[in-house]
Amino acid sequence: MCAVWEVEVGPAVRGRDDFETGSEMMGAWERSSGVLLHPTSLPGPDGVGCLGRYARRWIERLAEGGQRWWQVLPLNPPGHGGSPYSASSAFAGNPMVIDGEQLVEAGWLSGADLNVYRRVCAAGSTDRFDVEVIREAKRELLVQAYEGWKEAGGGSEASFQEFSMASAGWLEDFALYTALKHRHEGRGWQQWPAPLVRRDPEAIAEAQRGLGKALEQVRFEQWVFAEQWAKLKRYAADRGVRVLGDVPIFVAMDSAEVWAQRDLFELGADGEPDAVAGVPPDYFSKTGQRWGNPLYAWDRLADRDYDWWVWRVHQVMTMVDAVRVDHFRGFESYWRIDAEAPTAVEGRWEKGPGRAVFEAIEAELGEVPMVAEDLGIITDKVRELRDELGLMGMRVMQFGFDGTEDHPFLPHTYPRHCAAYTGTHDNDTTQGWYEGLDELGKHGVRTYVSHGDEGIVWAMIERLWASKANLVVVPVQDLFELGSEARMNVPGRAEDNWNWRMSEAMLEDETVYVRLGALTRESGR
Repeated sequence: MCAVWEVEVGPAVRGRDDFETGSEMMGAWERSSGVLLHPTSLPGPDGVGCLGRYARRWIERLAEGGQRWWQVLPLNPPGHGGSPYSASSAFAGNPMVIDGEQLVEAGWLSGADLNVYRRVCAAGSTDRFDVEVIREAKRELLVQAYEGWKEAGGGSEASFQEFSMASAGWLEDFALYTALKHRHEGRGWQQWPAPLVRRDPEAIAEAQRGLGKALEQVRFEQWVFAEQWAKLKRYAADRGVRVLGDVPIFVAMDSAEVWAQRDLFELGADGEPDAVAGVPPDYFSKTGQRWGNPLYAWDRLADRDYDWWVWRVHQVMTMVDAVRVDHFRGFESYWRIDAEAPTAVEGRWEKGPGRAVFEAIEAELGEVPMVAEDLGIITDKVRELRDELGLMGMRVMQFGFDGTEDHPFLPHTYPRHCAAYTGTHDNDTTQGWYEGLDELGKHGVRTYVSHGDEGIVWAMIERLWASKANLVVVPVQDLFELGSEARMNVPGRAEDNWNWRMSEAMLEDETVYVRLGALTRESGR
């Protein structure tokens, strides 16, 4: 299987010399700041955030506010429930965020077709979107765009051919997986006919012959996503805004990679896992988090010099300028949960691959700028690994108020070499968090920031910006002092996550961005 990743590095895929090395990136880390907003949360008429004019307007607002970083969640296609951390591919882009207006401009889609799609989207809520409704509506719209592209002679463009060749190592498996999943009415690959589950060569060959058009449809969608994202990223770079991406450590069970490359994971002959990933109880959840992801067969990955991980990071770095490594502690040791266990309470720690993965990545790609998500149950060994690799860890201000005067998550204790947040996508909004505290807890916050209840969120942002941390980031919800109704994710809750959207009024509220810009200048960021 190693050979599948040994593809030629084409124009759409950067090699070692194309990345900014650690020394070049240090200028970006020094007293910079940014805002966390996933693209799906952007406003607009398409039911979900897209990579068009509203995204460009967002970048303009970041630049006006003096922000040098736009932090996003994983850009991959979300699985059931909409979680970008449970994607159908670790390599593909999310077609839901493809901008329809650019398809109309290209001549592949009519304005009437786009308006029909928008009427379907308009039936839902403006601040929350139904992931499955939008996914199906966008799929139908992209089928129409594909047909228009083919009628216009699509398929022979040099950029499409170059993208398909450079991405073949992951794209062909993803295209077949996606087409088969649609043929089987959205069922996961474990519920497909046995020959396809086993990937019998004859069954795979027959599927490829019978799904030729559907396979090209998926290639088309991924090419369009890559083109639109690259265009948007250039727009950001021209305005001094860089993108901080996200790499989840694990991949979803129902994903192209697990179906196509089962030897990378701890699975039985029937394709079922004996154990799954998660984390024990912590301050995010009293019962822990049973993620359900398959565990890596780290010994087999080591035999391959971690080539799959090298190419995964390589692919992400074609889309972003730096990455947050989610659940970094899992590289030191990970929580193994019996597949039959209903929660993550009962599990055990198992040794991870340590620095070997990162050394393999650096050997092939050079020094990739990373932030280590080191929240949760962190041991000295995890800290040692982080420090040996020279990675910035994370601090979350909300976690600092337990009554300890010098808690490491309070801004006055932050070291320079860290990334600090008011909260993350897994936290309540800061306003919602504050309102949920008892009076003693609220008093502690008010005392620390020397501020009353009114405007407490911005008082916390100001303390964060004044800290020594190289990088500070605020979720966009906190800029607008939104309550729990705007929370992005509640860990452990299966429904109604990942679907929050900001309003157009927020995007156009100039006073907020002017205030952020003034604070950023005053704090030397």
